[in-house]
Amino acid sequence: MTLPIQTANENCEDCPIRHRAVCARCEPDELHELDAIKYYRSFEAGQTIIWSGDMMNFVGSVVSGVATLTQTMEDGRTQMVGLLLPSDFVGRPGRDGAAYNVVATTDVVMCCFRKKPFEELMARTPHIAVRLLEMTLDELDAAREWMLVLGRKTAREKIASLLAIIARRDATLSTDGRPGQMVFDLPLTREAMADYLGLTLETVSRQMSALKKDGVILLEGKRHVTIPDMRRLMDEAGDDSDGGFLV
Repeated sequence: MTLPIQTANENCEDCPIRHRAVCARCEPDELHELDAIKYYRSFEAGQTIIWSGDMMNFVGSVVSGVATLTQTMEDGRTQMVGLLLPSDFVGRPGRDGAAYNVVATTDVVMCCFRKKPFEELMARTPHIAVRLLEMTLDELDAAREWMLVLGRKTAREKIASLLAIIARRDATLSTDGRPGQMVFDLPLTREAMADYLGLTLETVSRQMSALKKDGVILLEGKRHVTIPDMRRLMDEAGDDSDGGFLV
């Protein structure tokens, strides 16, 4: 197994996820304490960050890249159950083992904290505990939204919903000066999208082509996506709101 690369520490104030991660509400003195227990690790695309059931001696946040949460059933079948995007938290304070496999879909950089010191800091630092609670509730809302996507939406609505979720969360979004236009690189292959959405590869490819033909999305290659009008994409997703995204 290839070991992850440990990278040099960075200044928290310059961190691209500083205002969205678990440390978002921290005061300067609290950031200093976190800095003392943090380290960065890099993982290559396809590399397993943690296996389900393994002991975790760290928790942390995704700084860049995308990872998947997967669960393997007794007969060997694997289901993708979640995505980890920049600022998402990995690990659970108070739990020793990992509940899911965490696999890097793209090259991933993580800001990690030694688990025991982090738990101690969280116990005496309300800002960290409150922010972690907020993120947990957001994750619960996302899980409920995903139940709707998988259970009730058509194939076209599922694809549009996934694109909208990634667009809203992508850390490198660019509007290119046009209101409502979003540009991002899709972090998932067609196969991964099919697995995550419970669709066939052929259905994903067909629906992506249909959305492109109808002008809902523009594709450059297989991964570079432009959304000319975010509101139209949300309509295609079958949602009655923009999920809080300003367009």
